[in-house]
Amino acid sequence: MDKNFYITTPIYYPSAKPHMGHAYSSIIADFFARFKRIDGFNVSFLTGTDEHGLKIQRAAENKGLEPLAFCDEISKTFKDLSKTLNLTNTDFIRTTEERHIKSVQNLWNELEKNDDIYLSKYSGWYSVSDEAFYTEEEIEEVDGKKISISSKSPVEWMDEESYFFRLSKWEKKLLDYYEKNSDFILPKSRRNEVISFVKGGLKDLSVSRKSFSWGIPVPNNKEHVIYVWLDALTNYISALNYPDIKNKKYKTFWPATVHLIGKDILRFHAVYWPAFLLAAKLPLPKKVYGHGWILSGEEKMSKSKGNILDPIEIIDQYGLDPLRYYLIKEVSFGNDGNISQEKLEDCINSDLANNFGNLCQRVTAFAIKNCEGTIPKMIEFNQDDLKILDKFKTNLDLIRDKIDKQDINFYIDFIVNSLFDANKYFNDEEPWKKKDDISRLNTIVYTSLEIIRKICYMLYPIIPESSLKALKIFSIEEKKIELSSIENHNYLKGGDKIKKIDILFKKIEKNHD
Repeated sequence: MDKNFYITTPIYYPSAKPHMGHAYSSIIADFFARFKRIDGFNVSFLTGTDEHGLKIQRAAENKGLEPLAFCDEISKTFKDLSKTLNLTNTDFIRTTEERHIKSVQNLWNELEKNDDIYLSKYSGWYSVSDEAFYTEEEIEEVDGKKISISSKSPVEWMDEESYFFRLSKWEKKLLDYYEKNSDFILPKSRRNEVISFVKGGLKDLSVSRKSFSWGIPVPNNKEHVIYVWLDALTNYISALNYPDIKNKKYKTFWPATVHLIGKDILRFHAVYWPAFLLAAKLPLPKKVYGHGWILSGEEKMSKSKGNILDPIEIIDQYGLDPLRYYLIKEVSFGNDGNISQEKLEDCINSDLANNFGNLCQRVTAFAIKNCEGTIPKMIEFNQDDLKILDKFKTNLDLIRDKIDKQDINFYIDFIVNSLFDANKYFNDEEPWKKKDDISRLNTIVYTSLEIIRKICYMLYPIIPESSLKALKIFSIEEKKIELSSIENHNYLKGGDKIKKIDILFKKIEKNHD
C-alpha cells in the first residue's frame, strides 16, 4: 500500500490580508495531514501565495510599492497565518521564487514543443479581480456596468496579442478521464458541473499577457508574461522540484493525493490544470475537492463587499482550537457554511466544555481519588465495557475509508457520538457506588480512561493543542500518537501515574438581555 500522502491548499492571492475562507481551506488541509501522519503516512502538505498578475501590480501601485516589495509584505501575513492556525505544512511556496519561475518556464517550453501553444490575438471580457476571461453568456449588465454573473466582479474589454493554449484539443480526453476516474472531482455536484462545462465545448485559452509586466516572462518573447493560471497552478509541481522528475521529492509525492480548493476555482483545477498536464505528458493529480464557501450572512466573503471575517479576531477572543473544531463540525464539508458567534459559543459550551472537557475532568478526578492516582491494575471487562471499547476497533477501517473519501462529516459525528456514549457509560456504571467491588470500580475507571485516550487520538487532527493537553493525563506525547492503537483495549499500563489536568475549555457566559 502506498503510504505517501500529498495534500495542497489553493495558493492564496495576497492582494489583501487573509480572511476566514483562507483559514478554512488551510485548517481542513491540516486536519487531513495530521490524520494521515498519525496513521503512519509520509505526508507532504503544501500551501503558499500566488503573487503575479494585474491585480497585484495595481494593488502595489496603489500602495506606492514595487510589486515584489508589496508581495513580500502580504505574503508574510499568510506565512504568519500558518503559524497562528497551528498548521503542519511542510512547505510554503511563493510564485516569485526562482524554483517556481524555472518550473513554469520549463512547462511552457514543453507545451510549445508539443504544439499546444500558439500566438494569436485575444478580444473579450476580462475580470482583473478574478484573473479570468468570460464569454458573453457569462456576463450581465447591472447599473450600466458589465459584471461576471458567477462572481459579480466587474469585467473590462481586452484586445491584445496573446499566446493561446490549445484547450479545445483536450476536450474528449478530459471527458474520457472524468468517465474513467469517477472520484477525480468531488463532491459529485462539482463533478457534474465540470462535465457539463466541458461538454458545452472548450475554447482555446489565453495564457499570456502583454498589457502588464508583473509576471514570469515567456521564454523567447520578453514582451509577454505568462498568464496567471498557467503560472499559479504549476506551484503544485514546482514545490516538488519539477522539471527534475527523477528527484526523490517528485517521485515520492507526484501525483498529488488531493488538491483542496474553494469551489470558485474549480474550473481552473479540474479543466485547465489536467489539460496542461496531459499536454506536457505528466501524471494528473488523483483528486480535486472543491469545498464550499464560508459565508458572511448569505454572501461569500470578499474585500470588495467589505464583509470579511477576520480569523485572528475570533482566535484572540475564543482560542484557536474552538475555531478549528467549529469550522470542521458545523460546516457540512462540501457545502457552504455560515459562521456565527452564537453557534460558535454553543459549540464551545456543549461539545468542548461539557462533553469532552468535563468527561476528562470527572474521570481523572475520580481515578486520582479512588485508584491511588494510578491507572487501575485489576480489570475484568464485561460485555458492556467491551461493547463501548470495540466501537473503535470495529470502525477503524471504515474511518480510514471515509477520510480517503473526504467524508469529514462522518468522522466528526463518530467523535460526537463516542463522547455521548462515554459520558453515558460513566454515568450509568456509577463507579462511586462500587467502592465495595474494587475490581468492578477499577474496570469502569480503566475503560473510561481508555475511551478518553482513544477520543483524544481522534480529536488530535481537529484540536491538536487541546488533545495534547488532555493526553498529559497519561503522559502521552505527540510523537507517541498512533491511530492504529485505538484498536488496543489494554494500551494503558496499570500502575502508571495519572496526572491532574487544568480545565480544557472554559464555558462562555452568555448575556441574556
